[in-house]
Amino acid sequence: MRRGLTLAWVLALAASFHWWDVTLRFPRLLVWTWAFLGLFLGTAVALFGRGLRARRREVWLPAAVWVALALGADLATVVFPAVSVEGRRVAAAVWLPVLDLVLPIWMTARALALVWAGASVWPLALVAVPTLAVGAWSLMIRMPGRSHAGPLPPLTVEEETIRRDLETHVRTLAGTIGERHYARPAALARAVAYLHDALARLGYEVSVQAFAAGGHTFHNLEVVIPGGSRADEIVVVGGHYDTVEGSPGADDNGSGSAAVVALARLLARDRPARTVRCVLFANEEPPFFESGGMGSRVYAAQAARRGDRIVAMFALETIGYYTDRSGTQQYPFPLGPFYPDRGDFIGFVGNLQSAPLVRRSIRVFRGTTAFPSEGVAAPAWIPGISLSDHASFWLHGWRAIMISDTAPFRYPYYHSALDTPDKLDYARLARVVAGVARVVRDVAGVAGVAGVGQ
Repeated sequence: MRRGLTLAWVLALAASFHWWDVTLRFPRLLVWTWAFLGLFLGTAVALFGRGLRARRREVWLPAAVWVALALGADLATVVFPAVSVEGRRVAAAVWLPVLDLVLPIWMTARALALVWAGASVWPLALVAVPTLAVGAWSLMIRMPGRSHAGPLPPLTVEEETIRRDLETHVRTLAGTIGERHYARPAALARAVAYLHDALARLGYEVSVQAFAAGGHTFHNLEVVIPGGSRADEIVVVGGHYDTVEGSPGADDNGSGSAAVVALARLLARDRPARTVRCVLFANEEPPFFESGGMGSRVYAAQAARRGDRIVAMFALETIGYYTDRSGTQQYPFPLGPFYPDRGDFIGFVGNLQSAPLVRRSIRVFRGTTAFPSEGVAAPAWIPGISLSDHASFWLHGWRAIMISDTAPFRYPYYHSALDTPDKLDYARLARVVAGVARVVRDVAGVAGVAGVGQ
């Protein structure tokens, strides 16, 4: 019975982690907390039948604590509907997902302590703990190939062209136009017109996806490179062009928007096996972030309703700031010890379900591009893992990753009025975009690129 109950708890915990990693749905009710409470009480009933009634206090006391915490958390979202975080008001309900992860882990530990009471767990722990640690490192952090180290080679002729294009686009978006968001509709319209014209001048027919949110109309822009033998399989390359209020958004996300346009130029004459879509999204920033009015969520939802087969999505998010100084790179817990402390690399970030895409992208990038790179495939609830348009595609079960300079974990001007075009390193940004083009070509199945057909 002990082994059976232990297996049931392990499977339940794995199911909860997978659910949070894929769906990103944060309900008001603590779904997993109540489910695990039921499993805990069921475990206690099973154990009582084996003469453990004397341990009743070990059941009802923690159960009462969990019920109180769950009800208190839900009540708090009613009494205090919003809290202040870094000067911004956010829904108090954002704390519920944290509780709905912590409580089930706590319940699992208490349940297993109850199950194995009186038995020696040290032999199991000595094997299980190192095995889990090595497994987590292999899945989340270990990446193929080796990150580039040492001096960077001179820019190629193509990279120099990319650099000029990127700087032109960023200076127009973040310099000439400036802040572009729902509260500045004229500036947002100018950004849409500029990006539409930039894509049209490359010879594309630009599709405009209009949608309503918050009483306004917004627009996603899309161009398509048709696929060949696997045209029904789709690779999406996207980035948002809006900014947070109070910031001209050079790095966040003028850099990503410029990169999408540059990639559209680089890929225009390709003949990929899979269809490639280059998309510019509206409304990634608050107050639409992680809501139905977020441009990438609208786009992904429509693609799902059409039955599109999206096999990979790359979100280009804040990719233009690099520094060689030590101590300039930070990470969310518990990733810090495994990565360098210099902000000189480009990051490839995905959830656990997207781990194969992260590793494939890193392998191709490192194999073709002389530029430092790091990758991680971690649970989506770790801070920073889901903070861009790629997460909108996870909601429909598609593999999607973010390519980023890590934004607030490196960039000192993040979401500020100082996020201006002069802060970006356009030469390094050009190297990154050239490398990402090779990654996209590999995944899309362009002839002559390593990995085609996988």
